[in-house]
Amino acid sequence: MKTLLSWLLNSAALIALTYYLPGISVSGFARALLVVLVLGLVNTLIRPVVLFFTLPINILTLGLFTFIINALMFWLVGWLVEGFYVAGFVPAFWGALCMMIIGWIINAILNK
Repeated sequence: MKTLLSWLLNSAALIALTYYLPGISVSGFARALLVVLVLGLVNTLIRPVVLFFTLPINILTLGLFTFIINALMFWLVGWLVEGFYVAGFVPAFWGALCMMIIGWIINAILNK
């Protein structure tokens, strides 16, 4: 039940995010559900591999390169999912950062 509620809340957060961040658009709530699902799959399957191969850069930057990887994963989902558009790296960076913070807050609230 928590997973379903988290999925719905993250999708609603993505819709709200498109109103505040220029360069990110999603065509509807059903598409936002798909985007959050694909983003979760990308973060589960592809992101760890990318983090492993960029570990030396990540160590040199004291972990700050992880933000760039998160932005690239967000941008990748924008490229993969029809109806979800990310205009470039800067909107992807801010979108990934906001989604990370919102997801962290949602998980903190749901796990209480």
